[in-house]
Amino acid sequence: MNTWRNASLAVTTVALLALTTACGQEKGTASPNGQAVGNAAPAQQPAGSGYGSDGGYGSDTGADAAAPKEAGQLAVWDSKELGKVLTDSEGFTLYRFDKDTANPPKSNCEGDCAKTWPVVPAGNATAAAGTDAALMGEVTRADGTKQLTVAGWPMYRYAKDTGPGEATGQGVGGTWFASAPDGKKAAVNADGPVGAEPADLAGLSVRKDPKLGEIVVDKRGMTVYRFKKDSAWPMKSACTGDCLKKWPVVSPVAKNDVEGVTTKGFVTFDRPDGIKQQSVDCWPIYTFSGDAEPGDTNGQGVGGTWYAVSPNAKLVGAPK
Repeated sequence: MNTWRNASLAVTTVALLALTTACGQEKGTASPNGQAVGNAAPAQQPAGSGYGSDGGYGSDTGADAAAPKEAGQLAVWDSKELGKVLTDSEGFTLYRFDKDTANPPKSNCEGDCAKTWPVVPAGNATAAAGTDAALMGEVTRADGTKQLTVAGWPMYRYAKDTGPGEATGQGVGGTWFASAPDGKKAAVNADGPVGAEPADLAGLSVRKDPKLGEIVVDKRGMTVYRFKKDSAWPMKSACTGDCLKKWPVVSPVAKNDVEGVTTKGFVTFDRPDGIKQQSVDCWPIYTFSGDAEPGDTNGQGVGGTWYAVSPNAKLVGAPK
């Protein structure tokens, strides 16, 4: 009888210890009630995701795929935010996808992905004036059609761009970028001039801001924020619905893809809405839609509740 009681007490003690230390463990995921699930390495993007932030393909995943439009005579758009951007003959921005490969050229955007990111047919495409025509090529897709490539990178349009001079697909999912005329990413480098190739940043790293000091940034160099109304234990997010449109979650980051940022409480938060969110020291983290480019900190202090994050996961500049 005593043996049974001792065994029961031991099990209860272990369960209590697991409950109180789960979020602080070095590996695993956290469910909406803040309890860690399993002891696996931090989750990568779910299978089939990475095309955007809504169900994996950006926006409008249910949109009907339009017939591919010929690109015609390509052109170069001089964007104030992005530098020189490659466009089709009608001025629509052309994009490249980080999950594709350029050597050898291969497209990994099929099915629903290609509805949101229509492929650019090789067809009658000709080089933009002043660009290197030798960089243009084609790749044969799984369905046998020919897709335009620039420097080996397959080219796409974005279904949400409604007219010339738009680049609303820039940075979607951290994997889609407007194409520069040489096939590189058209983006603002936090440490360089407009149009420069973005620095090869880790999934999470540290940037020295002239006003805020050392703050955490994501792979694109965008400032990372915490919300004071969230809680770390139990792990809970108070940012839902329309809030997430202004404050997109930081997607899961591999622990070995972190530089200079604490990996304490580095777990994936399985939100009630089904979105997976990275946390540091058990705090859910976000970016801000009002930050247009790396180096922006427009979300700092918004509403007295949103603040940049220090390398040890503390709120930067928040009142005591």
